[in-house]
Amino acid sequence: MKIFVTGATGFIGSAVVKELIGAGHQVLGLSRSDAGAKSLVAAGAQVHRGDLTDLESLRSGAAMSEAVIHTAFVHDFSKFAENCEIDRRAIETLGSMLQGSERPFIVTSGTAGLAAPGQVATEDNNIPPNFPFPRVSEQMALALVPKGVKASVMRLPQVHDTTKQGLVTYLIAVAREKGVSAYVGEGGNRWSAAHVLDVARLYRLALEKHEAGAKYHAVAEEGVAMRDIAEAIGRTLKVRVVSLSPEQAQAHFGWLSTFASNDLRASSAQTRRKFGWNPTGPGLIADLERLSYSAEASLSASLR
Repeated sequence: MKIFVTGATGFIGSAVVKELIGAGHQVLGLSRSDAGAKSLVAAGAQVHRGDLTDLESLRSGAAMSEAVIHTAFVHDFSKFAENCEIDRRAIETLGSMLQGSERPFIVTSGTAGLAAPGQVATEDNNIPPNFPFPRVSEQMALALVPKGVKASVMRLPQVHDTTKQGLVTYLIAVAREKGVSAYVGEGGNRWSAAHVLDVARLYRLALEKHEAGAKYHAVAEEGVAMRDIAEAIGRTLKVRVVSLSPEQAQAHFGWLSTFASNDLRASSAQTRRKFGWNPTGPGLIADLERLSYSAEASLSASLR
């Protein structure tokens, strides 16, 4: 199968590309730069030049392919609402090219905010009406299904290896900047997580056994305590670990305070049963313990 992958040179997308090619699929990877194009060629993929704002490039990439996996998102949180609108238009454009066909379309979403406080999000949870985030990737994807698009949703937790860890990457950056690794209160709130290679394998399985309208959870660990995460960061960076009050958290974490004291737990029981998916990669704490932060490592590298 020939698959068009957006975000093909990104953290998750590049792992998905390698997984697909390793399973015998052809990949057409979206790239906005020469460096990205070179990395795709080195991985054995074909290159399609463009980006999320170039809707014509998205149309032509989808038209040339038998399936589409959308992993791209502009991770500039200073322009979050604007980037969410770019994402919405990209999904709408890709879907328009797949309408009325049997070609699968997998759209990337997240597990955060799906469940009520203290509860664990499952595949049965829908986006609540009072969803606090402007990103509408999942809503757009599922709205395409009644229009004849074979769309499904891949919900991600904190996806990690030894270089990136989802929102935890930003916790690391704050700890480096402020010289302390912090959690809120007792740090008992938990975040779900999965290793990037396990996540990439699930994208492939979801593509090969595709079901329109399905919601998949790429979750290996249902919940890792924030205190454990903060302590692992502290050990790695060799900085103090501190507990903050909710009032102190806003000043310390900035925009991250929205997440830092909340449960972001999710289960993948249904997804595992459906595909026989059994994650085997290292856990989040194990990867945090193996991070290498040399004297030359900069804050910008943490955020890249």
